[in-house]
Amino acid sequence: MKTNPLFLFVPLVWSSSGFAASAPQQPSPAPVWQQSERTNAADDFTYSRFMLTGNFVTPSIDAMHNRPALVLDCIPAGESPRGRATLLAGNLLVGANLKVMYVESEEIPSGITGIFYFPRIAVRYRIDNAKNEKQDQWSPTAARIEGQWSAGSDKTTVSIPKHSLQEILRARDVAITTNDDRGRKVVMRFDMPDPSLIEEACHLGGPKG
Repeated sequence: MKTNPLFLFVPLVWSSSGFAASAPQQPSPAPVWQQSERTNAADDFTYSRFMLTGNFVTPSIDAMHNRPALVLDCIPAGESPRGRATLLAGNLLVGANLKVMYVESEEIPSGITGIFYFPRIAVRYRIDNAKNEKQDQWSPTAARIEGQWSAGSDKTTVSIPKHSLQEILRARDVAITTNDDRGRKVVMRFDMPDPSLIEEACHLGGPKG
C-alpha cells in the first residue's frame, strides 16, 4: 500500500511551528553611556560627552523625530583648572519646544533694578517606580546670554541641576514628565546604567540616599 506524503508532511509543519513559538526571547541590551571626545575651540580645552538615550512614553508629538537623551559634558582632570574631573553641563534633550514659565527671582543680579524673572520649565520625575513624583523647576539650556533671556534660546533642551542629576544617575530607571509649548504632556523613560563611570568621570560623588 502506498503512503500518502501529505500526512507525513503535516506533522513536520506542526512540530516546526511549535518549536518557533517556544523559542526564548532575547533579553533587551543593557543600557550604556555612549562616550565621545569634544573640543571647545573658544576656550581651547577638551571634554568628554556621555549620552544615554531613552524612550517617549506619550504618543509621538510634532517635531519629535529623535529619542530623548540625557547628555553630560565633563572635563577630565588633566584639562580642569581644579585639577580634578568636573561636570561642565548636564542636559535633557527632548526635541520639542517646551513650555517656559517665568519665575520671580529672590536675588536681583548686580546692576539690575526692579523685578527680575528667570525662565523655568516645570518638571516631574519618578525614580524606580516610586509612589510619589518629585517636582522641580529646571532651566532651558542656553537661556542666559550675557545675563539676559533670549527668545532664540534652545527651548527643546533642559539643564538638569546637580541635585536632581545625582538622584537620576543612581536610579535603575526614571520617568520624566514635562509639557510642550502647546500644553501637551511629554513623558520620557530612561533605563539607567551603573553610575560608577559617570560619577568618576564627572566627579559626581557625594552622599547617597
